Amino acid sequence: MPQPPRPPASPPARALDGILVADFSRVLAGPLAAATLADLGAEVIKVERPGTGDDTRAWGPPFAADGTAAYFDAANRSKRGLALDLGDPADAAAARELARRADVLIENFRPGSLAKYGLDHTATRAANPGLVHCTITGFGSGAGASLPGYDFVVQAVGGLMSITGEPGGPPLKAGVALVDVLTAKDATTGILAALRHRDRTGRGQLVEVNLLSSLLGSLVNQASGHLATGHDPGPMGNRHPSIAPYETLACRDGRPLAVAAGNDRQFRALATTLGAPELADDPRFTRNQDRVQNRTDLVKALEDRLASDTPENWTDRLLAASVPCGPVNTLSQALELAGRLGLDPVTPVGEGRIPQVTSPLRLSDTPVTPPTAPPRLDEHGTALRTWLSGPADHPLPPRM
Repeated sequence: MPQPPRPPASPPARALDGILVADFSRVLAGPLAAATLADLGAEVIKVERPGTGDDTRAWGPPFAADGTAAYFDAANRSKRGLALDLGDPADAAAARELARRADVLIENFRPGSLAKYGLDHTATRAANPGLVHCTITGFGSGAGASLPGYDFVVQAVGGLMSITGEPGGPPLKAGVALVDVLTAKDATTGILAALRHRDRTGRGQLVEVNLLSSLLGSLVNQASGHLATGHDPGPMGNRHPSIAPYETLACRDGRPLAVAAGNDRQFRALATTLGAPELADDPRFTRNQDRVQNRTDLVKALEDRLASDTPENWTDRLLAASVPCGPVNTLSQALELAGRLGLDPVTPVGEGRIPQVTSPLRLSDTPVTPPTAPPRLDEHGTALRTWLSGPADHPLPPRM
């Protein structure tokens, strides 16, 4: 007998199923935090200015086929788009209604500037006691409240540029807006903790993060070393202040190989693979602290031997000996490597749309939501405004 058709499989549960996020943030830190919550299954509504939208829509080149900057796409996957003019009374009312229905609200307006719209955390949590209201600033809500917060400036004033670059060279920023990315991760952590607290108590709370504190918190050993000694660290290029060899070393034709021998056993394996096991017994290099003290001699001894072959060939031989190392890849080579390792680093999101870098999160029981394309400005506005004007117990309209 023919078998009856199987019912369609229900989609797997997501960690944040049922959570509604109102994303009033712009540029990178807030939008990236909201995109991470979307990865985890939350419904995210991105609220933007009519006409121009998020600043990053114009931050190009490069641009997508529809004219939106690739920068915007990097932090706004899997969201619904809603354009509201907070200066318009009807739109401001819709924004307040969205905050009243949301589980999480993310914003990065200057402290105090949302009060005139009834969207400051005091007003939103009075209307919605279970709301987790996350505010992201450059320098906090106290004496630094009026200071504009941009990643590059915070890298400068927060000390990161002072330890980045070559000794004697100019201070350099990181090659990506690293402070915004770190702040996004701090914001996500704070929001998830606040949601867990709400699970127990039913009460929301205010989550505050700022770029300067997130940067300082990320300086870890450099900050700890300063607090221990009172000395300011300086730039060391690719070298590590406390480990050697933990840097790029020149191979054939001067091409660099990143080597991270984090303990004495790994250094002995490195020396042996290079055909110079005696280096591991040289009193200048036996212990890590000796190698740090005699780094100049150490680097010369290693590079003399590495010069006989390419970074790629040395990588194969050293990895076989369990020595952490690798060539200095371009971004395309890095994505290719991740693909070869089965990490599926890129996910398509539709014809003519820029693919998304795959979420780094892997959850066994509540998998990450496959991303959808970032919204066009006000793409879902008509349906969302209708929903916000109707009964609060009506579910979100399905995406078209």
